[in-house]
Amino acid sequence: MKRIVVNGTFDILHIGHLRLLNYARSIVNSYVYVLIDSDLRVRKLKGEHRPVNNEYERASLLHALRSVDRVDVFETDDELREYIRRFQPDLMIKGSDYRGQNIIGQEYCQNIEFFDRLERYSTT
Repeated sequence: MKRIVVNGTFDILHIGHLRLLNYARSIVNSYVYVLIDSDLRVRKLKGEHRPVNNEYERASLLHALRSVDRVDVFETDDELREYIRRFQPDLMIKGSDYRGQNIIGQEYCQNIEFFDRLERYSTT
């Protein structure tokens, strides 16, 4: 089985999120693990009025998708790194806007692939 990890906020789920997750699922024999930012972390990173949907709602929506096998919530960089270390993914998929940036947990991923972001779709 191909272990795939994706992480992000996933606040106000949109077609860009769906395409990324469906792409992950389309990889033969894949298990898709999604890690989402906690509400506290989102507020620190994106401001007091975020997230629009709380972590329970975001995790529930993601878990209901056929393309997602498991969802966990993380609060810190270290916690994200530990989830990734324990999962030992074959592949991490990130949005293309992360190309050339430091990616948390990349040292535990066999491969990192960048998914082209749909410019019209962003919660921000």
